[in-house]
Amino acid sequence: MLTPPDVALTPMLPILIVLAGAISSTLLGFWVQRRTLTFINIGALLLSGASLTLLWNRGLSAFGGSLNADNAALLLSFVILVGTLMTLLVTLDTAWRARVSFPEFDAMLMYAVTGCLLIAFSGDLIVMLIGLEIMSLSSYVLATLQGSRRAEESGLKYFLLGAAGSAVLIYGLAFVYGATGSLNYAAIAERVGSVQGLLPQNVGILVGGALLVLCGFAFKVALAPFHQWTPDVYGGAPTSVSLFLSTVVKVAAFAGMLRVFSGALADAPGWHSVMQVLIAATLIVGNLAALRQLNFKRMLAYSAVAHTGFLAMALLGTPQAGGAALSYYLLVYTLMTAAALAVVAALQRSEAGFEISDLRGLYFRHPGYAVCLAICLASLAGLPPFAGFFGKYLVFQAAFQNGYVWLSVLAALTSVAALVYYLRPAMLMFMPDRTPAREYAHGQRPATTLAVGLGVAGVTVLGLLPNLWYAWGASPVIWNLLAGR
Repeated sequence: MLTPPDVALTPMLPILIVLAGAISSTLLGFWVQRRTLTFINIGALLLSGASLTLLWNRGLSAFGGSLNADNAALLLSFVILVGTLMTLLVTLDTAWRARVSFPEFDAMLMYAVTGCLLIAFSGDLIVMLIGLEIMSLSSYVLATLQGSRRAEESGLKYFLLGAAGSAVLIYGLAFVYGATGSLNYAAIAERVGSVQGLLPQNVGILVGGALLVLCGFAFKVALAPFHQWTPDVYGGAPTSVSLFLSTVVKVAAFAGMLRVFSGALADAPGWHSVMQVLIAATLIVGNLAALRQLNFKRMLAYSAVAHTGFLAMALLGTPQAGGAALSYYLLVYTLMTAAALAVVAALQRSEAGFEISDLRGLYFRHPGYAVCLAICLASLAGLPPFAGFFGKYLVFQAAFQNGYVWLSVLAALTSVAALVYYLRPAMLMFMPDRTPAREYAHGQRPATTLAVGLGVAGVTVLGLLPNLWYAWGASPVIWNLLAGR
């Protein structure tokens, strides 16, 4: 007798609302102005965020556990929605200047967010893969929508390398399924954690699968040496797209890694050692490369690579400590990175951004933006009392307490080195400069200013009162249930 599928719409509500915004942008683009569609999508994001509160502590699922609306998914989805909201606010002021002011941009953006939410809500490897591919395909299109040579080049590099990364990831998922006989996170975790759960000959297949999956995810989050696409894509794509890729897409990819490596494959052998090496390489390469950059957008791109190393350290901690640290750091990283790139989008004359030396005297031309950018850079550097300091402390603590002492020391040393390339532009902004203004200074930017204010207020308040967010994710129950434990 056939069993009817477990189709429940309530746990899917946040995803369905965002999908409705994407479909509206697709269908209404012929009759409605793009700016109107953006406000509709902002409303959809706010409704989706409100629906997250309705699902808190209810533990609902759909399709036999393939889609889980647990508290971990809700926390990560909130971060995704915050980053998307800031992206849309920035595009209200800058899309026309970046030559992406058409409905297809909003449609692709909302489809990408739908894929991101699927990853966060996924309960098995297939749903995670579907979400990952929806997100990736939409991101490839977003990177090339500008129609310039730089955007086409960045989009092509992103697509080719992304396709290779997806192929490696799919091979890894096939190996994991072959070794465990299941695609469900909870079932995989049970069989991997049990002595009798795997046949001896399947252990090697499991290790190979876990390493291939790690390599596939390493491309998505830009872990070295899989980070080569990052500076070219972030630098060549429109700044609003760079903002989206460096925050929302990265958060979604880490949500998938958290589901897989802190849940399904938490007890699998082999991947922990490789992860240590990748993190160490990422910390060194990201920070040293950022020191040599003259273009501010490329510096922020390598900064994003370095922060990937810090974020990945949380995956080496226990699911309880690492999950709570990662959820906090992802929110803080999204706020400070999005606010910094929003300032760049508001002031740049071209999508190439501007040189670091061009920031000299910014305070005397745009004092508000200069102060906000300085706060974001201080938070990115991990200086107290801003939230970046507490975020780094939490991931260092998670890795250190789980025995990764040398990696924690290396992370602390590279964090000190990062002060150089973060504080250099911060100091230049407050130095007097008599040369003509180098920024785009015409027109009002209320929506972008709102996005910048949201990010700056967030990193300041969460730095002074971290438990406003950390307390939500600090419950061990949330992360014990990550893989149905």
